[in-house]
Amino acid sequence: MTQFESSIKIIPANIEIIFNTISDLKNLEKIKDRLPVDKIQDFSCDTNSCSFSINPVGSLGLRIIEREPYKTIKFETEKSPVPLFLWIQLLPVTDQETKIKITCRAELNMLIKGMVSKPLQDGIEKLADMLTTITYE
Repeated sequence: MTQFESSIKIIPANIEIIFNTISDLKNLEKIKDRLPVDKIQDFSCDTNSCSFSINPVGSLGLRIIEREPYKTIKFETEKSPVPLFLWIQLLPVTDQETKIKITCRAELNMLIKGMVSKPLQDGIEKLADMLTTITYE
C-alpha cells in the first residue's frame, strides 16, 4: 500500500464541534459550491457516504466505515478503480483550536502509482485546506 498524508492544519474551533460536523457527510453541502467544477461533478451526499465524478477517472464514492469520537473518521472508496482508504485525524490544541491531518492509503501497482501519486497527494492537501474553511458551529 502507498500512503499519502496532508500537512497538519489548524482549525479555529472546538474538536467536538469539528468531529460532529465532519462525521455527518450531509454537512459537506456547506462546501459544495467551493468544489472545482472543472474536476468534480455530480456531487451528492448523505450522512454516511458521498459520491461524485472526477474527470477523467469517473464516478467515485466514499463511505464512512468507522467513527472514533473526537479523534478519527475512517472512509473507504466505493465504485473506485483503485481501493482507497482515507482517514481524518483530529487532535485538540486548545479548547477552541484543533489540529487536523488527512491520511490516505491506496493499493497502487507501479504503473498506476506513477500516474496518480501527484494528483492524489494534491487532492488530499486540497481536502485538508477545504476542511479548514468550513464554518463550524
